[in-house]
Amino acid sequence: MKHSKIILPVIVFSQFCCTSLWFAGNGVINDLVLNFDLKPSALGHLTSAVQFGFIIGTLIFALLTIADRFSPSKVFFFSALIGALFNLGVTWDGNGLLSLIFLRFFTGFFLAGIYPVGMKIAADYYEKGLGKSLGFLVGALVIGTAFPHLLKEMGGAYPWKAVLVATSGLGLLGGILMLVLVPSGPFRKAGQPAKVTAIFKVFENKKFRSVAFGYFGHMWELYSFWAFVPVILLKYSNEHSAVTFNVPLLSFLIIGVGGVACVFSGFLASRIGVNRLAFFFLFLSGLCCLISPLLLSSQNELLFVGFLFFWGIVIIADSPLLSTLVAQHASAEIKGTALTIVNSISYTISIISIQLVSAMMVFSDSNAIFIVLAIGPCLGLIGLLNGKK
Repeated sequence: MKHSKIILPVIVFSQFCCTSLWFAGNGVINDLVLNFDLKPSALGHLTSAVQFGFIIGTLIFALLTIADRFSPSKVFFFSALIGALFNLGVTWDGNGLLSLIFLRFFTGFFLAGIYPVGMKIAADYYEKGLGKSLGFLVGALVIGTAFPHLLKEMGGAYPWKAVLVATSGLGLLGGILMLVLVPSGPFRKAGQPAKVTAIFKVFENKKFRSVAFGYFGHMWELYSFWAFVPVILLKYSNEHSAVTFNVPLLSFLIIGVGGVACVFSGFLASRIGVNRLAFFFLFLSGLCCLISPLLLSSQNELLFVGFLFFWGIVIIADSPLLSTLVAQHASAEIKGTALTIVNSISYTISIISIQLVSAMMVFSDSNAIFIVLAIGPCLGLIGLLNGKK
């Protein structure tokens, strides 16, 4: 079935605009610490607040089967609008840690109507070639996530609030574009009334269950790496007096390069196979976790940065592939709910990982801490292997 050639570019650009809300707080974390008298541990708390909000949001969206019962484009728009307003609230001068956590929580809550719903919209349009489409979509998420770091670097002469105003404006723009230019897709099937059992029904399928566990393992590692990239860079700079990194710019590049990797893996999957390629990249990212103490302690600056770039590529390259497998193995009438509940569980796992790494950093500054991230890829690989039996 033919559809407008602008559909995928609009979905991808809207996803980029709206997911810039995700790490907007991380992009200005040093300014938040300084202006609101926060402790350094605020990074972990504020990052986890967004993740926790996303989890609660996805649970509610899944329980009410919102993405299946209502127009996905309208759900996307209203989520973008409200999420942008909560993101803008961080600029209020009267904020403290609790109010900032509240604002970031609800930003995350409404991201539940953006990221998984964006994947649902793409799946409603692209039954064939879904892997390639989701490669672009997840790539947009990655670059959107990294974008606040670039804004911070570009806006060095501007107040930190400009980063938050800009990301809120982008979020609103993305929502409007999706609402106006992307109607319901040709493969969309209207969902049934809300049923709690729909959450459990999605896991009855063995293949769906195996790829979901692969995705869970991937998420254990991903957001902890993204959250602590600036910390890793700053730590290395402090330990090597001859090295001076542009931390915001390098953070953007290390995270953002994963966006290109997602697009590349989407194209490559059509030749190699989605399952095989997802397994390969998950294996490589797990290997990076295991060897990270050695390479993050390297005295060679180029080797250190090169490793972070490589890790930034392989850690996300499997994401659109695993998302494709999840979408393909979910029933059409509950596809939106399936994508949403998998995201909900995944981000619960990411919070545990972030908090664990944060707690370990209190007691040790050793790079060996990041070995713990290998737990996720190892269990994810086992899950994918079980699906082949």
